[in-house]
Amino acid sequence: MPRAESGLSVLSDDFAADPYRYFAGLREHAPVHYEPAIDSYFLSRHRDVKRVLTDHHEFSTETLQVRAEPVMRGPVLAQMTGAEHTAKRKIVVRGFTGQALKDHVRAIQADAAELITPFLPRGRVDLVNDFGKPLAVNVTLDVLGLDKKDRGRVALWNSGVAEFITSMTLTPERRRHCLDCAEQLEAYLVPLIEQRRRHPGEDLISKLCTAEFDGIAMSNRDVTALIINVLAAATEPADKTLALLFRHLIDHPEQLAQVRRDPGLLPAAIAETLRFTPPVQLIPRQSEKDAEFAGTTVPAGATVFCMIGAANRDPDAFSAPDTFDIHRPDLGTARSFTAAAQHLAFGTGLHQCVGAAFARAQIETVAAMLVPLLDRLRYSPGFRYRETGLYTRGPASLSLDFTPVRSGAPVPG
Repeated sequence: MPRAESGLSVLSDDFAADPYRYFAGLREHAPVHYEPAIDSYFLSRHRDVKRVLTDHHEFSTETLQVRAEPVMRGPVLAQMTGAEHTAKRKIVVRGFTGQALKDHVRAIQADAAELITPFLPRGRVDLVNDFGKPLAVNVTLDVLGLDKKDRGRVALWNSGVAEFITSMTLTPERRRHCLDCAEQLEAYLVPLIEQRRRHPGEDLISKLCTAEFDGIAMSNRDVTALIINVLAAATEPADKTLALLFRHLIDHPEQLAQVRRDPGLLPAAIAETLRFTPPVQLIPRQSEKDAEFAGTTVPAGATVFCMIGAANRDPDAFSAPDTFDIHRPDLGTARSFTAAAQHLAFGTGLHQCVGAAFARAQIETVAAMLVPLLDRLRYSPGFRYRETGLYTRGPASLSLDFTPVRSGAPVPG
């Protein structure tokens, strides 16, 4: 059984420091890269990644039983197929579209204004830690109908859930910590679920509690798993994408100037950010039978990791793929947040990210507020940019200086 191996390990510190410099070599010389330490295969070509993500019969989400279900406290949307997947996905989607989306946008504007206002007179903000991370949690709590006074502990528990899902290896101590976080989050949610069953509102938890599948209301376990699913999916990519967007615009001042002059370019800038540096770098699947890629056989039952970052920079899919260009003709901004997207930042196929439209609305709303506010935007003196993460990836911080805004000046919303 042939296995394509190379001298590189995607689990190495060198790769973690800057995976982008290795992607071309992987695509050209080891498009099916095997990691013996975790007995897994990594695919880096766009066509191979798209094949895996769209063929849910040959490549299942069974691996999530081990990678996600223990901390999600039950099956998540990506594990479901058929009528169950269709029905439950529709319930979640309704919480992110139509009038619900319009209500969320107003809440996002209010949350963003409240968080950014204290930093405006100072002329300095860490867009990740001061703003992006708390905003992502606040927005998700609004969607779910959870009290924002609980933001700190919900964020802590959610970080343990995310660590479990996104870590390639976990020490016994870290595994226990992550499971403890999931158990505490479940204990926090169950009384709220029972309260929403008795007194439903307009929030997503209430919609989940009052929905039925095959004429039967979902159990507390089902609802808990979907809530934690939404928490992880809504908070992990949002703060990363916002920070990456501003990083790329600062690094390309001519494109930042164009966005300032024409805010209608923001969707293209967000879409190109998602292509160029997707916050979700790896999507796992399990091969249901032997499958061949580039002359290499991936055996049945193997774990396959789709390398989204590498696929999104494949020259067979995009021209000049290592160039950040909000005007690129081969991206297709209008379809970049749909299942027809050419980039794969939201996945594709049956299990494409359920919150793609919401992610666009959230990042676009916040960026449209920040761009005119943060004049003469630049990195703070002494700031050194660093990204972290293998499974999900984004800036560890993003300290920015800008022209201070006088205290009391109105914040656009």
